[in-house]
Amino acid sequence: MASDLAVVCGATGGLGTALVAHFAGRGDRVVAVARNAEELQALREKGGEAVRGEQADLTVPDEVEALWRRLEERGDRPRWLVNAVGGYRAGTVETITPEQYHSATGLNLESAWWSCHSAVPRMKDSNGAIVNISSRAALVGGAESAAYSVAKAGVIRLTEVLAEELLESALRVNALIPAIIDTPENRESMGAKTMEKAVAPEAIAEVVGFLCSEASDAITGAAVPVYGRFPKARLPKGG
Repeated sequence: MASDLAVVCGATGGLGTALVAHFAGRGDRVVAVARNAEELQALREKGGEAVRGEQADLTVPDEVEALWRRLEERGDRPRWLVNAVGGYRAGTVETITPEQYHSATGLNLESAWWSCHSAVPRMKDSNGAIVNISSRAALVGGAESAAYSVAKAGVIRLTEVLAEELLESALRVNALIPAIIDTPENRESMGAKTMEKAVAPEAIAEVVGFLCSEASDAITGAAVPVYGRFPKARLPKGG
């Protein structure tokens, strides 16, 4: 029986490396996509024959389309796609510059948008799934996280809209909502007390793996929280 093919976008990040390891560990072939060629090479060497690296800037529509064209030309037929590109960008509505705004939205929303845009016509008949990574900040916007919160909220709405558009197809779309992920970058920038609430990237990868499996065939258009011990999001009254 042939193994499935998973495409992991943002593969060299703290969550991305756990995703690559999870898919490869369960026997899938993995296309690991990231911008940094050296980090991709190190990831490929660690993953062995199951992992292939593809370099692309996923905030640039032409590069995303070129990536999917290369996969198509190789005869690759991905069944699973995870859009895990992202990164926190601080800034208030009042003080953020146009450059900072475009950087935050490009990294955290447009990367998922253009990835879905190019992937969907090639995956409609895959009987597979797309998982987009959002953030708890999408539900509870905090001070100093204006563009980041708005972009991550857009990821949830993108997921909901796309799931509706694909109801008659063989492709499902869901979103994951982490809070604090236990990555080296977060351990360095956040206090020990805060990190007690962090969720291991491997645990999040397990949930992604479930959504990218036949066991979750009944689930599409969902936004799944993976907060760990983090308190529930405080939504507005009536929300």
